[in-house]
Amino acid sequence: MCGICGAVTTNGSRLNEPALRRMTDVMTHRGPDESGLYLRQGPGMSVGLGHRRLSIIDLTESGRQPLSNEDGTIWLVFNGEIYNYPELRKELVSRGHRFRSNTDSEVIVHLYEEEGFSARAGLRACLPSPSGTRRWARSSCAVIASASSPSSGGVTAAPSSSPRKSNRSSGIPP
Repeated sequence: MCGICGAVTTNGSRLNEPALRRMTDVMTHRGPDESGLYLRQGPGMSVGLGHRRLSIIDLTESGRQPLSNEDGTIWLVFNGEIYNYPELRKELVSRGHRFRSNTDSEVIVHLYEEEGFSARAGLRACLPSPSGTRRWARSSCAVIASASSPSSGGVTAAPSSSPRKSNRSSGIPP
């Protein structure tokens, strides 16, 4: 599984890009294939997202994270696997969304565009838990940054969590 990190300031101070890069580099063992950063410095809030990639589904450059929506107003770093992403993607394409990759992660960006954080209810996913085991968990496995909130200087950021479920009763493979 990949590695994700992030930092947010809400006091008007700017984020330190070299520090964010070091946070990402510390996780090389989680994602040896690539690393990526998103940094947005706003007047009231700054957001930085880091990702270490372990390429599994889309091995091309277009699968790199952080990922954004079509106009770059929503950014995502994600760690996990979305089992029902082909069905969700097909539905989102029929609603007019344009995908740049074949990753399961990009589905989250477009679902968030339409449904906000309630989008997680439609995901069948395997996410890492704080103990390191792969199961449904209440852990921050995705971080979404949105540039659509004028009250925060044009930047908002929030972690995404999923409801606690057991794979054994849901039929989701471990």
